[in-house]
Amino acid sequence: MADIDDPLDAHGLRVVKAIADTGSITAAARALGYSQPAVSQQLRRLERRAGLPIVERVGRGVRLTEAGQVLARHAATVTTALDAAAGDLAELRGLRAGRVRIAAFPSASSIVVPRVIAAVTARRPGVSISFVEAEPPEAIAAVREDRADIALTYSYPGDRREHLESAASGLSSRVIGDDDTVVVVPTDHPAAAHDPIDLSQLAGERWIAGCPQCRGHLLEACGRAGFTPDIAFETDNFIAVENLVAQGVGMAILPRMAVVSLPMLSGIAAPRLPSAEARTLHVVTARGAEHVPAVGAALDVVGEVLARHLGSTGMGTARR
Repeated sequence: MADIDDPLDAHGLRVVKAIADTGSITAAARALGYSQPAVSQQLRRLERRAGLPIVERVGRGVRLTEAGQVLARHAATVTTALDAAAGDLAELRGLRAGRVRIAAFPSASSIVVPRVIAAVTARRPGVSISFVEAEPPEAIAAVREDRADIALTYSYPGDRREHLESAASGLSSRVIGDDDTVVVVPTDHPAAAHDPIDLSQLAGERWIAGCPQCRGHLLEACGRAGFTPDIAFETDNFIAVENLVAQGVGMAILPRMAVVSLPMLSGIAAPRLPSAEARTLHVVTARGAEHVPAVGAALDVVGEVLARHLGSTGMGTARR
């Protein structure tokens, strides 16, 4: 029977989340900096309060029960709210501390993320900021699992909206800008003179595909132009893509953000696709994360950096 006079507490939720993240009580104790007996005691207290078993033995290890999985799903939201409260109190005490963990897609890591880190560090010298590069599905998962505070992601016109909504279900997601897509072609190709380019002109060419999401956009865009692309090469390396195009062995569709992140190689051009083919940029956080002072400041900076950079390079538009 649940002890309704002894409600759930944040320490217990952190323990459950740590077990979900690490897969064992021993590893959870190590991650939290607790002793193993202390973690076991927290679990027994939480099970008494919940009136249900939270973990069950499986061989020599443990796994979360259905009740434990429910608590683990809520833990990230609860701990984010507590971090927000702690941050507000720190602000009232005049402290300038906190942490921001960013996960972002590769082309953003070349342009947007360094500027965000520099601006946040300049404005909030006491804030600890970290970054990991990840494609949208992994970046969103990092926020959901409380391994990141901010995920910079993107979607293409052909991406199925229900898949995007499902991936970010329970999280906060908002559109922050648009990034044009371009076709990387040799400068001596007739299509290089057209901007925006008519993709149907390239129906007989060989193509270079990138990550699964980018490959999907290539197939969708070519399909809208009336043909199925002959994909001969696959690489996520933007420099490799440009070199392959410069050698005349294939064509590629890339986001403008990737193309402007490095000096363009001689012998290639990058005419734009119609604006309807632009990718949409998103920022994903846990609900309420914007109230954590350090995270809120970083979100403001992300908007400012995109507004300034997208406008100055003609890559697209930023949305505030």
